[in-house]
Amino acid sequence: MIKKVMNHKGFWKSVVSLAVIFSAVFVLIKWAIDGFSATFFSERDPLKFIVGVLAAGLVYGFFVTFGKFKAKLKDQERH
Repeated sequence: MIKKVMNHKGFWKSVVSLAVIFSAVFVLIKWAIDGFSATFFSERDPLKFIVGVLAAGLVYGFFVTFGKFKAKLKDQERH
């Protein structure tokens, strides 16, 4: 079932789009918590921060999309 879900058309596109959206929302919320300070971006190592946020977004996007596609395929098998 895992291969079937991961090879389904649109799966990886959905994973990446959710990862990008999650990352953007996360950065905005974190920046807001810091009071929209200009030092928010200069205090961190930008490469580590971006890679970390995108990696977290990909994990989030994978699990959410996997659940969505798995439910969709199970529903199609029942009908």
